[in-house]
Amino acid sequence: MLKRLSDRIWYYPMEEERDRPNLGYIRGDNWSLAVDAGHSEAHTREFYEALEENGLPLPKLTVITHWHWDHTFGMHAVNGLCLANERTNEYLLNFKRRLSQEGNEFFLNMHESIRNEYSYNKPVIVTPADIVFHDSMVLDAGNCPIKIFQAESPHTDDSTLIEISQEGVLFVGDATCGSFPEWKKNPVLSKKLSETIMKSEAAICLEGHWVPVPKEDTIRDLLEEVDE
Repeated sequence: MLKRLSDRIWYYPMEEERDRPNLGYIRGDNWSLAVDAGHSEAHTREFYEALEENGLPLPKLTVITHWHWDHTFGMHAVNGLCLANERTNEYLLNFKRRLSQEGNEFFLNMHESIRNEYSYNKPVIVTPADIVFHDSMVLDAGNCPIKIFQAESPHTDDSTLIEISQEGVLFVGDATCGSFPEWKKNPVLSKKLSETIMKSEAAICLEGHWVPVPKEDTIRDLLEEVDE
């Protein structure tokens, strides 16, 4: 069920069994934007059905927070265009080549949640972004400025954050997590990310696989890792 976070922001909640992350939705007066594309076409379609049930137009643009499959392998099924940073796009192209050369087995064997998402021989399709950016940019969906920027993170080296300051919300994807598959957090990168989040105008952070929380909670969790 789609959940409303603010006047202009909704999200389609995460699911643990298939490692599906939260998918964000930002509605401007002129057009709408999604945050992350989903784990597969099925995930993307379910998100769109929820939007339509709530009378919300499909997004014209989908912004990718980082390259990992649960956030990107639905990109081929999105409405409109996809935007990602340069590093994210490189990872997607490399993974697409690897699937072409080696087949799907190595991917399906990475984790049970992937096999759950791709049960019954569902196709694994990887596509690069339509638009690639570097560093940061600001879009206005119609009386709704959206800041999109790269940030150093303990999870990956291609993290993108999305801030909607008027709504007090910051989408952080999986940036606050440790690196896959050990999930260990680099304390230097955790501190840098906490400083980035602190500087934002957001009051609420929405991570990829957690419920919305006050910004201070997200920062506290990151700094606890540093202090240990």
